[in-house]
Amino acid sequence: MRVHLVDATYELFRAHFAPRPPVLGRDGVALSGVSGLVDQLCYLLREQGATHVGCATDRVIESFRNDLYAGYKTSAGMPPELLAQFPIAEAAIEALGVVLWPMVEYEADDAIAAAADRFAADPEVERILICTPDKDMAQCVRDERIVLWDRRRDLTYDDAGVRAKWGVPPESVPDRLALVGDAADGYPGLPGWGDKTAAAVLARYGHLEAIPERGSEWDVAGVRNPVGLATTLRDRMDEALLYRNLARLRTTDDGVPIPQASVDELRWRGTDRERWAAFCDAWGLDRLRTRPHRWLGDGEREAIAEA
Repeated sequence: MRVHLVDATYELFRAHFAPRPPVLGRDGVALSGVSGLVDQLCYLLREQGATHVGCATDRVIESFRNDLYAGYKTSAGMPPELLAQFPIAEAAIEALGVVLWPMVEYEADDAIAAAADRFAADPEVERILICTPDKDMAQCVRDERIVLWDRRRDLTYDDAGVRAKWGVPPESVPDRLALVGDAADGYPGLPGWGDKTAAAVLARYGHLEAIPERGSEWDVAGVRNPVGLATTLRDRMDEALLYRNLARLRTTDDGVPIPQASVDELRWRGTDRERWAAFCDAWGLDRLRTRPHRWLGDGEREAIAEA
């Protein structure tokens, strides 16, 4: 079987800002993000044949990382009409009958990393597809078993794909982000360290601690000013380690809550027609009423209730 892990926060953002006519619900509430997320999930289940699916959301934008670094991303400056869609999106996912992991202390990325780590251990799982183009998630890739799937461009990144795209193996992605920074998450990286330099150095040494302190000792071709870069890294190693800690995704070993112990608990059995109709009625989303292509039968509904 294949398992699809969806970054619902990413899908919500993308749909909200998509250059299309806005979707308005009851009383004129903005629901473009929710509507687009539902469309994408239904397309994944129907046209793309997903059978075992989990969705992660950032129930709140802030996480434990804000306690580690004051400059880490927050909800400040986010459009209020987008923030207001998060609980509605979560209700939509659950009404569709898809497993939801709403994160509070951790982030949606952590939930996906934790789920990928847990369910990859199941011998019945052929492949896990992490449905996002987010470079942070590249650290989760394992050979051809756990891959990133950019659904929008239909590009799949396995281990070789990560190395070709970002210049480092998956396990070095947090080190790369520590050096170059991540503007979306709010940490700057180290001065002078760019994408190409970081990729070249980490492709040779793997992790921050393995990089020689003296640039004259580097065995890396084509890097400009290795002495200066090595000095910056040596003088600001604590800072770099902090950034790497921010970039490193957590798993169930770190306490990320993934209640499902068996991959079979991710199986999508269909949508409860009455529950879905009630959701659409509550938010004035008539256009979504017929989106699900499979409805729960009485026996399936009872089985889910017992579980």
